[in-house]
Amino acid sequence: MSTRRNRGRRRVSVTVAAAGAALAMAVLAACGPQDTGADQQPSSSTTAAGTTEPATTSAAPATTQAPTTPATTAPAKSTKPAAPKTKAPTKPPVEPAVMKVGTTSSQVRELQARLGQLHLFSQNPTGYYGSVTQHAVSDFQERHALASTGSVSQATWSKLRSLTHQPTHKELYPPIPAKPAGKLDARCMTGRALCISKTSRTLSWVVNGKVQATMDVRFGSQYTPTREGLFHVDSKSRDHVSTIYHTSMPYAMFFSGGQAVHYSSDFAARGYAGASHGCVNVRDKAAISRLFDEVHVGDKVVVYW
Repeated sequence: MSTRRNRGRRRVSVTVAAAGAALAMAVLAACGPQDTGADQQPSSSTTAAGTTEPATTSAAPATTQAPTTPATTAPAKSTKPAAPKTKAPTKPPVEPAVMKVGTTSSQVRELQARLGQLHLFSQNPTGYYGSVTQHAVSDFQERHALASTGSVSQATWSKLRSLTHQPTHKELYPPIPAKPAGKLDARCMTGRALCISKTSRTLSWVVNGKVQATMDVRFGSQYTPTREGLFHVDSKSRDHVSTIYHTSMPYAMFFSGGQAVHYSSDFAARGYAGASHGCVNVRDKAAISRLFDEVHVGDKVVVYW
């Protein structure tokens, strides 16, 4: 009996022991790390000695972030001061011309008279601004440290006026010399005649043997010579323009075909440096203007050496 009881007790003990072992294994399996999907700090556990130590669980290796490409940074601007810009030298403003070559006016006549007072203009004032006047103006500008342009600026005009007096009527319109530069042709001594000498290069207005006025003239070139001989004024044209050369021929008095006595702005400007196409050029506009009013169609014209 006792033997059976002992065997039964041992079986119960073994059964109980096996059940306990199975329970212990189930408890141990339930204590592993839980994946909650979040990064959490592992909790600490209390040792038998009563000290708190971090749990010795093995953590998953930290995720290594891929190296980021450093942002491209624009190069810093140089703090060196920029070189100052070199400005081109500015030229002094050029004064507009008050009078220049080609101008015809009473002011030009005054200019010429004032230059005459300073012995820079030796001719009678004509009111036409030509090369002779241009050279006289340049001479004046050089003598007084002005820009030598040959044109009259306001500065030139002011300086000239400060050194001269207001021209008199006689200085502006000097009397035309009555005495001829040379001997008159015999054909000029009777009646009314325009007596034109190629030797003295003068025209004398003669009435009944008496000289009324004399003025400078020039003639045609060797290729277009002014014809000599006795002629008569056959027509007059105050504001004539050449139909051949399309040039102005003021106060024209025709005596031989297309040849005429008339005012020439080119003669006034260039003097004897030029020539006509056969006409008799007069350079004093005021003088020929008066002569034009006195001469009649039919009056004699004598051209001689």
